[in-house]
Amino acid sequence: MFLNKRIATIGMVLAVVMSVSACGNMSHRGRNTAIGAGVGALGGAVLTNGSALGTIGGAAVGGVVGHQVNR
Repeated sequence: MFLNKRIATIGMVLAVVMSVSACGNMSHRGRNTAIGAGVGALGGAVLTNGSALGTIGGAAVGGVVGHQVNR
């Protein structure tokens, strides 16, 4: 059981590192949109206790807000 958690944690860390490195060539507005969507998804998940609809809604709202920042 402990080994499965450790493998899952390493996999998650690698996925985050790879996704962050993919943002290297993004425009400033695209980066703000991606960050806003991520923060919105996290906020939606926390506020709705992990509801899929809350997470998706939070990501959508966060993406729109992130896109409009510094316009």
